[in-house]
Amino acid sequence: MFKKLTIFLMVLSFGFAAMAMHPSESKAADNLIIATATTGGTYYPVGVAIGTLTSIKLAKEHKITATAMNSAGSGENVQMLKNKEAHMAILQALFGLNAYNGKGPYKDKPIKDFRSVTMLWENVEHMVVRAKYAKTGTVADLENLGKKFSIGKRGSGTEGSGRAIMAALGIDPEKEMTLEYLSYTPSAQAMMDGRIVGANIPAGPPVAAITQLYAQLSEKKVKVLDFTDEQLATVQKSYPIWNRFVIKAGVYPGQKKDIQTISQPNFLAVRPDVSEETVYLITKTIYENLSFLNSIHKATKAMKLEKAIAGLPVPLHPGAARYYAEMGIKIPDAIKPQ
Repeated sequence: MFKKLTIFLMVLSFGFAAMAMHPSESKAADNLIIATATTGGTYYPVGVAIGTLTSIKLAKEHKITATAMNSAGSGENVQMLKNKEAHMAILQALFGLNAYNGKGPYKDKPIKDFRSVTMLWENVEHMVVRAKYAKTGTVADLENLGKKFSIGKRGSGTEGSGRAIMAALGIDPEKEMTLEYLSYTPSAQAMMDGRIVGANIPAGPPVAAITQLYAQLSEKKVKVLDFTDEQLATVQKSYPIWNRFVIKAGVYPGQKKDIQTISQPNFLAVRPDVSEETVYLITKTIYENLSFLNSIHKATKAMKLEKAIAGLPVPLHPGAARYYAEMGIKIPDAIKPQ
């Protein structure tokens, strides 16, 4: 217990340092900034853990450090990589795919200023509403909701994934609800205060904001909406990156039933101008120290070397590819370094 507390406090201290640091303060390619998302989700603590691990293991011998900073999420992170405001970033597969290929919000304007390092964990959809509005208990309850619903911060991966899913299901959020643009913890607080009736909170479970909702309101007053097989199939027709994910009973306080939701992968991205050696060492460090990441957030328990390149939406950085080749992992042509 003491060991875990020590690790947590160490990671937290790195996180506070990151929030005080501006990307421009990174003076060299080996003093890396990792763009994450808001502090109430999964991106931020995992980013802090990766940064802390990198600094602990690589600073002394290789002069490589990494510091996580919070952001609005995937949408902003793509721009930060393009603008050289961050060296690395955690991205949703949807945003990485659309940005690199010039689709969706990036239609005819592709952004290719990033490469893949590794898959991280599944970004699990938590479409949550006050129980009185959960008539069917499925995502169909968002149709004609007519109430205030937080779709996520503007430009975030949260907003992007929420809009993509709703569009695939024929739901027009601009017409069928009143949108609010809140991050995770403020969304949960607004639901508890009765200022909104629901929120879009995709992240690796357990999510702090959802835990707060279940603890404060109980399962009788709050509901994470299910996706039926038919609804999942409809989403997959437009976006094959989403798959079934079951949040087992007991993950959240008082949660008595499994939640039948969906998920898409998250991945660690890096600018192509970060050196091959640096990315090689970071990739190697991550996979030789997975237990450290697991001790910080349960979502990282989904990480395994044999799954490291599964579903990556953009080509690998040469440094990451070098490590995987050494470990005997066959790299598909679609994601081989360019």
